[in-house]
Amino acid sequence: MKRQKLISAWIAILFVIAPQMVFPQFTLSGKISDKTSNKPLPGANIVVQNSRFSTISASDGTYVISGLKQGEYQLRISYIGYKTLSQKVEIINNANLDFVLEYSPVISDEVIVQSTRVHEKTPSTFTSLENKDIERQNTGQDLPFILQITPSVVTTSDAGAGVGYTGIRIRGTDITRINVTMNGVPVNDAESQDVFFVDLPDLASSVDNIQIQRGVGTSTNGAAAFGASINIQTTKLNSDPYAGINSGIGSYNTFKNTLQFGSGLINSKWAFDGRLSAIESDGYIDRGWSDLKSFYVSGGYFSEKTILKAIVTSGREQTYQSWNGVPSVRINNDTAGMMRYEEHNLYAHEETLHMLQSDNRTFNLYTYANQTDNYQQDYYQLHFAHQFGMALNLTSALFYTKGKGYYESFNYGEDFADYGLNDVIIGSDTITSTNLINQKWLDNDFYGLNVALNYSRNKINATLGGGWNSYKGDHYGYIIWVEHGSYSFIDKPWYESTGKKTDYNVYAKANYQLTKLLNLYADVQLRNIDYSIEGTHDDLRDLTQEHTFTFFNPKGGVFFTLDKSNSLYVSVAIAHREPNRSAYRDADPGQQISAEQLIDFESGYIFQSKNISLEANYYYMKYRDQLVLTGKINNVGDPILMNVPKSYRTGIELSGGIQILKQLRWDMNLTLSQNKIIDFVAYTDNWDTWPEQNIDTLGTTDISFSPEIIGGSNLTWEPLKALKVSLQSKYVGSQFIDNTSNVDRSLDPYFINDLKFYYTIKTGVIRQIDLMLSLNNIFNLEYESNAWVYRYYTGNQENKMDGYFPQAKFNFMAGVSLKF
Repeated sequence: MKRQKLISAWIAILFVIAPQMVFPQFTLSGKISDKTSNKPLPGANIVVQNSRFSTISASDGTYVISGLKQGEYQLRISYIGYKTLSQKVEIINNANLDFVLEYSPVISDEVIVQSTRVHEKTPSTFTSLENKDIERQNTGQDLPFILQITPSVVTTSDAGAGVGYTGIRIRGTDITRINVTMNGVPVNDAESQDVFFVDLPDLASSVDNIQIQRGVGTSTNGAAAFGASINIQTTKLNSDPYAGINSGIGSYNTFKNTLQFGSGLINSKWAFDGRLSAIESDGYIDRGWSDLKSFYVSGGYFSEKTILKAIVTSGREQTYQSWNGVPSVRINNDTAGMMRYEEHNLYAHEETLHMLQSDNRTFNLYTYANQTDNYQQDYYQLHFAHQFGMALNLTSALFYTKGKGYYESFNYGEDFADYGLNDVIIGSDTITSTNLINQKWLDNDFYGLNVALNYSRNKINATLGGGWNSYKGDHYGYIIWVEHGSYSFIDKPWYESTGKKTDYNVYAKANYQLTKLLNLYADVQLRNIDYSIEGTHDDLRDLTQEHTFTFFNPKGGVFFTLDKSNSLYVSVAIAHREPNRSAYRDADPGQQISAEQLIDFESGYIFQSKNISLEANYYYMKYRDQLVLTGKINNVGDPILMNVPKSYRTGIELSGGIQILKQLRWDMNLTLSQNKIIDFVAYTDNWDTWPEQNIDTLGTTDISFSPEIIGGSNLTWEPLKALKVSLQSKYVGSQFIDNTSNVDRSLDPYFINDLKFYYTIKTGVIRQIDLMLSLNNIFNLEYESNAWVYRYYTGNQENKMDGYFPQAKFNFMAGVSLKF
C-alpha cells in the first residue's frame, strides 16, 4: 500500500511540475474567412496535427495558438460546409497568418454528430479518439478494450482475452449508467439499459472517431448519462475509392479477418462503403470460445448543402457461456472449500467433481456442449442533414434496431413445480425434480427519430433538438429436454412477458462567447418515459406493472481562457435515471423503487505548449436514491436493488503528454478518487432462520468496483519513420466486489503492460501495408478484473459463494493490413 501511494505521489508531482518545463514559445494568430465574401468564419476548427494544439475561431474569425516552439507544423482548418484546408507553416518567431476557406461541393458528415458533441470551449470533461488511434488499438478485441487507455476506464472480459462478453466502467460507473450513441442514435437496450458490445463485433473497423464525456456531459438521446457518455461516429465520407484486407492471428486460436471497401465519391454526389468481419477465439477460460460475424454497409447522397445517408450494420454472435467465473476456493486450491459447495447444495455432485479436477484459473462451471449464447442485432439508420446557410443546419435520423436470440442451459435437479409442471409418477414413485435443458429468448424491436437544429453565428453556438423512440421486448423460455417426464409441454413457453417503453426528450443548449476570454454554456433537457411490463417471469411471478417518469435535467458552466496557454472551466449538471427492468422484475409487490438523481460538479485546468499538454479535473458526483445491491432478497430469495439515500463519487483526474524527444512521447493519465455510500445497511441470508436475514449497519462504506487509483501510460517511440513502438501500461487499484468494504471480498490491485509494434510500408502496387504485433501482459501477471459474491450463514458460520474472472496471462496478436 505504501509503495502504491508513493508511485501515485510521484506521478502527481510530475503533473504539477510539467508546465514549468517549457522551452522558448511563440504564438500563431490570424483570421479565418470565407473566400468569396471575405466574411469572418466564427467557430472554425484550427488543429495542429500530431499535437494537442487546437482552437476555435472567435466571433470575428480570429484565432490564437500559443506555446509553439520553433519548427515546421501541419495545420488543419475545417468548418462545416467548407473544404478542409491543410497547410504547412514554419514558426521562427511570433506569426500572423490568415486563411480563407471555400465552399465544399459536399457537406461534411461530421454534422451528423454535431448536436451530441462537446467542443474545446465547452466546460466539460472529455477525451476524443481519432481514426488512427482506434485503428492501431484494434486487434479484434471488443470496443471496451480499445477505450481502456483513456482516463478512469476499467475493462473486463468474461473469457479472459477481450473477445466475447466484455465490460467497461468509467469512474466506477457500469455500462447501464453510461449513455452510448452511434451517429447520435441510442445504442443502450431500452429495458436493461445495457450495451453488449459482443453484438457489435469489430465495430471499431467501421468507426471514424469516438468522444468519451465523463460525468453527466451534454444532453443527448437515449439512456441517461449517469456517469459518462460514449459517442461513436462511424465511417465518414472518403472522396477516393479504396479497399483493404486486415487479417490477424493470436493466442487461444484467435483469428480476425476484415474486408473493407469504398466507392469514393461518384459523380461528385454518391458514395458507398462496406465491411465484412469474422472473429474466432477459444478464449483463455476453458470452453470460453466465441464465433463472431458482422457487416457494415452505408450509402449516401452528398451535395453542397444536403446529406442523405443510409447505414446498416449487423452482428451475430455465438459464445460459450463463461459468465459464472471461478470460485475463490478453486483459485486458492482450497479442497475443503470446494467440497463445501456440494455439502451446501451450491453445486451438484458432478459440478463439484469437475471443479476439483480443473485448472485453478481457467475453470468453467459449464460442460454441456451447447451451453451457448446466440444473438443477432441489426441496426438500420437513415440520416438527413441540410445546411440552410452559413449559420444554420438541420440534422435528423430515423432508426430501427432489431435484436433476437437466446441462451441455452443445462440445469441439474430442477423442481417441476418451479416450471408450473406436475410431478411425474412412475409406478409407486413420485419424481419431483429432474435434469433439464432450457432456452431463454429475447426478441425486441426498437425504433425512433432524432432531430436537431444547429445555429452558429457571431458569438453564439446553439442547438435545439430532441428525440422519440419506442421499444418492445418479448421475453420467453422453452424447455427443450427433460430427463424424466412427458415432452408434451416442450412447444409451449413456460413463461412469457413483454416490456414496452416509450421515451422522448427535448433539449436546448448554447455556448455564448461573452468576451474573447470568457465562454458561457447552458443546457436544459426535458425527458419523459412510459414503461410497462405484462406477463410472468421465469419463476412464474406476475410482473404486470406500469411506470411513468418526467425528468428535468439542467446544466451550465463557464470556460475561462486565462492566457495563450492556460484555461479553466467549471460546470454543474443534474441528471436523473429511471430504474431498469431488473430492478422492477426482482422487486417484491409493493416495494417502492425511486428514480435516481445525480448532481455533477466539474472543474478543470488545461495547459498546452509545444512539448507538454496537461489537463487536471476535479469532480464531485452527488447521488440521491442510487440503486445498489445490499444483500436484501425478495420473497423467492433473489437479490434486489435498493435505493440508498446518499452516496457520492469525488476525485481528481490528471492526463497529459510530454514530447521528451522528437521520436519519443509519453502520454499518461491518473485518477485518484473516493466513492462512498453514507449509512449503508447490509443484509445477509441466514439459512438457520430463513426467510429472516442478518442485518448490519455499517455506516459509510465504499461503492463496489470503484478503485481509488486508476492509472494509464502510453510511451511511444518512433526509431524509424515507418516504425512505431508503444509500451502501454494500466494500473488498477484494489476494488471491493460488494458494498461492505470488507477486504475478504475484494479484487487485488494489478499493473499490466502491453508492448505494441506498428510498421508501415508504402509501395506502388499496394498503397500501404501495415504490420502489427501486440504482446499483451508481457510480465505474465495473474490477476482478476471482475467478480461477484453471495454471502450466507448456516450453523452460525458465515460462508460465501463467489465467482472471479481471471484474465489472460502473456498472450499475443499479430496482423497484417493491406490497403489499396
